[in-house]
Amino acid sequence: MSDAAPRSQTAVEVASQPDVWEWAIEHTREAEGLPSRGERVAVVGCGTSWFMAQSYAALREAAGHGVTDAFTASEMPAARTYDRLVAISRSGTTTEIVQLLAATTVPSVLLTAVGSGPAAAHAGHEIVLDRADESSVVQTRFASTALLVLRASLGEDLAPVVADARAALTAPLEQTWVEADQISFLGTGWTIGLAHEAALKLRESSQSWTESYPAMEYRHGPISIAQPGRVVWVFGPSPDGLAGDVRATGAELVTSELDPLAHLVLLHRLAVARSEARGLDPDTPRHLSRAVILD
Repeated sequence: MSDAAPRSQTAVEVASQPDVWEWAIEHTREAEGLPSRGERVAVVGCGTSWFMAQSYAALREAAGHGVTDAFTASEMPAARTYDRLVAISRSGTTTEIVQLLAATTVPSVLLTAVGSGPAAAHAGHEIVLDRADESSVVQTRFASTALLVLRASLGEDLAPVVADARAALTAPLEQTWVEADQISFLGTGWTIGLAHEAALKLRESSQSWTESYPAMEYRHGPISIAQPGRVVWVFGPSPDGLAGDVRATGAELVTSELDPLAHLVLLHRLAVARSEARGLDPDTPRHLSRAVILD
């Protein structure tokens, strides 16, 4: 009989990501409603889904597919004109998403884990990623799967990304990361959204002090909190000179050759480890529920 503690549901869902990603790539190959090249697009979400929207928007514009803006659903400018609205909502019940889809006349598509929900009733198309659904409150595999599907729609070859995610599941988790009293996350371009999401993930799961910034902005003030015992985690390439500046503070710099989305999988593992190290339950974060439904 094993004395090992049972894995949290969050840990199980984190570990399932490469398999779920492979399923999603095949499942959505003929999906309808995603933006066409040249369309002017708005992408919306709340919380984690907003950060995935930011990453997709940056990727789509950089790939030359057209103007793409990301907004939290409650702050989308009503006066702007778009050809398509992409909404991301794990539950399909989030109040702000439902209200926005109900009010818009823009052709829309909803990415969700739960089909035929309140938001779907107002969306022109619905892409249901049901195998990416989660029991845990803290989002991991739905968010990463939604972004992967959106990357696939841009024509990316994602087989190497899936392979990197498998590598991230067995990569070492340094104890210094688990014990760090503060972690700052940095990104450039599309990985800025990942940096914001990583910071949120540790706040949600382990009540950690985290911050996130565009990497080039880090030296314009935020570096002042860097010191021994703290970590600066970079998604994607590190700007010239940043590594030396961080090391001069005594903080630990974390970079990776993995695809940044796979690097986020490593961060998901760290979120679970930090939660457990603090005596918390990663499946039941403080003050949070699976979906925000306003009265």
